[in-house]
Amino acid sequence: VQLQASGGGLVQAGGSLRLSCAVSGRIDSMGWHRQAPGKQRELVASVTSGGRTNYADSVKGRFTIFRDNAKDTVYLQMNSLKPEDTAVYYCNAVVTWPTVNTYWGQGTLVTVSS
Repeated sequence: VQLQASGGGLVQAGGSLRLSCAVSGRIDSMGWHRQAPGKQRELVASVTSGGRTNYADSVKGRFTIFRDNAKDTVYLQMNSLKPEDTAVYYCNAVVTWPTVNTYWGQGTLVTVSS
């Protein structure tokens, strides 16, 4: 399984960005995590193969995760961005068969200026 993330950049507070993560291989759930300087990596959002989503409280109502299975790509639409959203964002994929494995893409930097 390989993941290729893209879409980060610099945006002003209140703006929007869309991150993309292209996946090769058969996967189950996918998600986005982020890591800000000096902080631990945290889950931002995840989506199962059945389309069930989960969001961190800090991004609910602002971020949307969705999958395009035809393109083997997962997206993170980020609206109403805040300076505290500044972080390196990582996509990940979980495979549950034959064993549970988690794969990570390279990070993409999102910087939100005030």
